[in-house]
Amino acid sequence: MAVKLYELVGSDAGRPFSPYCWRTRMALAHKGLSAESIPWRFTEKSAIAPHGSEKVPVMLDGDRAVADSWTIANYLEDTYPGRPSLFGGAGGRAMARFLNAWGDIAIVGGIFPLIIADIPKNLAAEDADYFRKSREARFGKSLEEVMATRDQAVIGFRRSLEPLRQTLKTQAFIGGDTPDYADYIVFGGFQWARVVSPFRLLEESDSVHAWRERLLDAFDGLARKSPGHPV
Repeated sequence: MAVKLYELVGSDAGRPFSPYCWRTRMALAHKGLSAESIPWRFTEKSAIAPHGSEKVPVMLDGDRAVADSWTIANYLEDTYPGRPSLFGGAGGRAMARFLNAWGDIAIVGGIFPLIIADIPKNLAAEDADYFRKSREARFGKSLEEVMATRDQAVIGFRRSLEPLRQTLKTQAFIGGDTPDYADYIVFGGFQWARVVSPFRLLEESDSVHAWRERLLDAFDGLARKSPGHPV
């Protein structure tokens, strides 16, 4: 049976943008697996409730439903051991577990305030209203107020990427000579931003920018072919 993947989209069903769904998209491509995309929106929680989740990604592999990008990555590794490894062994899996948390906090968490008011522009009215109300309740201020200082805040975000820059001085990817799931964890955040916002997170001279470009070209340009802003 074909693999199916519920992915977060906005008003354009062909423009998936969740950082976590992009982690899974890249992991599937790494394993050489194709997946039928099932567009999913913020207000369609009933569509994935039967699969035991309120959030995407949710992957259907035959009659098996697997939710959460980290859980999916482990499932793919364990279920398809004959295909290219996402982790390169137990040590790589353990290191990726650390990077999964760092990616959530430093990358997704660091990017979110820089693009938050751009996200509703990609959504249909009902979803934009849901997003605005739920996120403004979380931050205690309007989305525009959260994002108001982004021209200065992005400087701190760029500084936070220094460990990645130091790594890229001696290797092309976090995974070494070729990318692995550790790269996809971090890349997912940058692809999310590229799809929903014209804001420039990285300077073109930055080695992290060059790394992102290499991943945009990976798997025959899978991520680059997805509509996004030229940032």
